[in-house]
Formats: sequence, structure tokens, C-alpha cells
Amino acid sequence: NDQAIIGHFGLGFYSSFMVASQVEIETLSYQDGAEAVHWSCDGSTAFTLESSQKAERGTTITLTFQEEELEYLETERIKQLVKTYCDFLPVSIKLDGEQVNKQKAPWKESPSNLSKEEYLEFYQYLYPFQDEPLLWVHVNTDYPFIVNGILYFPKIRPDIDVTKGSIKLFCNQVFVSDNCEEVIPQFLMPLRGVIDSTDIPLNVSRSFLQNDRTVRQISNHIAKKVGDRLKELYRDSYEEYVRCWQDLGTFIKFGSINDEKFKKQVEDILIFRTTADLGSAPTESADGDDAWSGDNAKVGSYTTIKDYLERNKERHVNKIYYCTDEVNQATYVDLLKKQGLEVLFMDTFIDTHFVPFLEREYSDVKFSRVDSDLDDTLIDKDQAAEIVDPKTNQTRSEGIKQLFEKALNKPRVTIRTEALKSDNAQSAPPAMVLLPESARRM
Repeated sequence: NDQAIIGHFGLGFYSSFMVASQVEIETLSYQDGAEAVHWSCDGSTAFTLESSQKAERGTTITLTFQEEELEYLETERIKQLVKTYCDFLPVSIKLDGEQVNKQKAPWKESPSNLSKEEYLEFYQYLYPFQDEPLLWVHVNTDYPFIVNGILYFPKIRPDIDVTKGSIKLFCNQVFVSDNCEEVIPQFLMPLRGVIDSTDIPLNVSRSFLQNDRTVRQISNHIAKKVGDRLKELYRDSYEEYVRCWQDLGTFIKFGSINDEKFKKQVEDILIFRTTADLGSAPTESADGDDAWSGDNAKVGSYTTIKDYLERNKERHVNKIYYCTDEVNQATYVDLLKKQGLEVLFMDTFIDTHFVPFLEREYSDVKFSRVDSDLDDTLIDKDQAAEIVDPKTNQTRSEGIKQLFEKALNKPRVTIRTEALKSDNAQSAPPAMVLLPESARRM
């Protein structure tokens, strides 16, 4: 029970009877004085064992195939099976004198021995005709458990199912499964690559794996390695981090929602595109804090929640304005920008779930969507109301309000007329449909 089932004579050999009506073995040991042996069995509990005339050291296994299984004698079928299951087996497999397996497993190499080109070549071999990955994580651990692997961050395309795993599971460099759901944390399912471990029990149920202590440790270790790699990229190559954020952000946000330990790892590197012009990328200062250096190339304006709150505390304390649709909410964003208010863009498909998550994390901060309501800083309360009907003292605003109420004839809709602050009256929106934040989300 404490040994891996792959790599040992037994179960794998017995599977030969799934296609063969008879299996014969001729073998001669390397030991001096050994006698050659011939073994034969038809798949029943009976077998024959007798002396053999074999003179050379080694073993020959002969399978006599069943009529309905002759496809396994076809050269291309055998090559396909070898490539699927034994391509990285550390033993040369030859067919008609030609080696048909790659044999070298990159994930068993030291990261220092592999070049960028070799990592990319391996990715293209595993996933042909795919875009280059954003970056990769090389996992190489031998204590307290053995796990090796290379995990790639792919570009997130609309047709990628982020809930379906693409990581290949190996044991002793023999392919086991395309499904690593029990070994890989759920939020890392969109990753691609290889995980190889002899400490993952293979002959048990999925429910057992989910509750196995070693499997949980391996899962946590992989998540930590991914978090460390992301922090390293943020620290050492911020421009590259920002360039990849549109895709990386999906992993990081999904992970933050689903894994508390991972969230603690990456909470300081969650960034959001902003309307503020921040100039250049952050660099680590002498005291370890992030600083802004004009020497860095401009990478676009991205910011963390912490920096946003600090930057805007003079204008609004613990309040964040955000936009979920840059095109349809452009009028509202422009209105806030002209009043010097900073807006964060939270417009990816995962942000509809991530904003409520942020509100739980920042319980004292109010998140306000740009089209949820008008902020007081946008309204010109000092503008005198113009009286247009001296008899009733009705103002222009009241007249417009009554006009809309009559035209719409919807008592549940509240009509408000406000004077908006604007440098250019022509650019201000003539009318806006507003909903409270809670109603917007519903």
C-alpha cells in the first residue's frame, strides 16, 4: 500500500490480457549461473513455467492478440499510445529500431538548466497552436513530499473555461490523467502544464484524495509557489506585471476569493486601472516601501486599493468610485474626472463577484459605481434657482421636473433636477438615469 503502483511488475502487466489471448515471457537474469525461463498464460489462474533456450541476458514478452484488438498492432496506434503515456519515461522506447519517446522530462531539470526558449518549446509541445504563455512557475520540492512540475499562465481567451483543468498529472514521468482537480487548488484550474509526484495515491477515489493530508499539503505548496512567483514579478518587473495583468488578474482575483492563504500572499499586488495619471511604475525604495520613480518607463496608470485611498483621502475618506463598463459609463467617468475625482476600472468578467468580496475585506470603505448616484461634489448647490413664473414662484428646475414626470407617467421613478458643475455646459450630460448601488447590482 505504501508504494506507487506505476513502475512495478503487476497491475500494468496484467492489463496485457485486456488485448491478448495469450502472453509469453522468456527471460534470462544477469546473475551468473542463472537459467533462462519460459512463462506462458492465457489470462486464467493457470500458467506454465519451464526452461528456455534463451542465451542472451534480457526479457522478451510476446502477446498473441485477440481478433477484435488488432488495432494495437498498428504502428501509428502504438506510437500514439507511447506519446500519450510514456513520452517522458526515462527509458528509451524503440519501435522498428526508431526511438518513439522524447525521454527527457523538463520538469525534472533544475530551473537554472532551462532557457526561456526551452520552457516555451515544452509549452508548445504540450499545447500546440496556442498563444505563448504569460509566464511560468517551476515547482521542484523533495521534502516533506516529492513534487515536480512546470505550471504556465496562459492568455485568458473568451473560449477558455476557467473551471476546467488542463494540467497533466504524472507519476514517475508516466502520464496518469488530464484532470488534477483534487491536487490543484480550484482557482489554479486555468493554469496549464505538468505536475509529477510519487506521493499522490493513484489507486483511490476522488473523495479520498480531497481529504488526504499529503494531497492538501501539495495543493497548498503549489498555491504558495504561484503566489511567490507573482510577487517576484511585481517586484522585479512591474512593467511586465502590468502588461500581463488583464490575464493574471483573473487568476489572482479568483484565488483571493477562494483561498485565504493565497489572498494574504497577493493582497498587496492587486492592481486596478485608474483614470489618474500616475506617471511611471513603482520601484522598491531603500526602506522596502514602494516608491514612484520618473526614470521608469511609463506603463499606464494602475494602482492598488491602499494607494487609491491614501491619494484621495483629502477629497473623500474611505470611498472608491469605480466603473464596470468603460464605453457605456463614459459620460459618468468623464463627469467625475472633470471634478478631479479618480475612478477605478473594474470591468472584467470576474469583477462582478470581486467587488462584493472587496467590500467584505474593506468593511469601512464604500464602493460607489459611477452611475449609481450623483456625488455631492458634482452638484453646484450655490447656483441660484431661476424663477420663470413669478405668479407661482416656480423655478426652471421645478418646471423641468414636472415636464418629465408628466411625459414619463411613472410615479415610482423619482425625478431630480440638479445643476452640475461643469467647465463646459455643452459637454455635461443633459439627463442621467441613476440607481442606488444595491439596486444596480440586482
